Amino acid sequence: MKFNLDKLDLQIISAMMEDAGISYADLGKQLFVSGGTIHVRIKKLQELGVVKGTKLNVDLKQLGYDITAFVGIYLEKSSLYDVVAEELKKVPEIIRLNYTTGNYSMFLEVVCKDINQLRFILHDTLQHIKGIERTETFISLDESFNRNVQVTRLLQS
Repeated sequence: MKFNLDKLDLQIISAMMEDAGISYADLGKQLFVSGGTIHVRIKKLQELGVVKGTKLNVDLKQLGYDITAFVGIYLEKSSLYDVVAEELKKVPEIIRLNYTTGNYSMFLEVVCKDINQLRFILHDTLQHIKGIERTETFISLDESFNRNVQVTRLLQS
């Protein structure tokens, strides 16, 4: 579904993707509109499902999560995706799940405190979910960057 977002909507989204903690009043000053206008626009974007809340960006390593891994999942049948996805949602260490093309049916990202926790998730959790045929795991050695798409580029096209 395509929404009719104007320049101000995209500027608000861009600014809040950069700093979701900015006050509506400060953002309004930055964009030369009132804080009330920002509030109304954000509410509209939330109702449309364009904005799905705000998140605190936390350095997980500082909290003791030293392992990030990516797991490719082979399903017994593609039709089991929804059932398996619901089971995977119950695993708090899984932070992202995608339905994919290519070798894997699903691809997930998992964060763990240590290698023992990762082994538990792989062996004692994932392998016991009905519908998962097998998995392939990739441990991340470093994250060079993690960023949002630049929505202001939409203004230029």
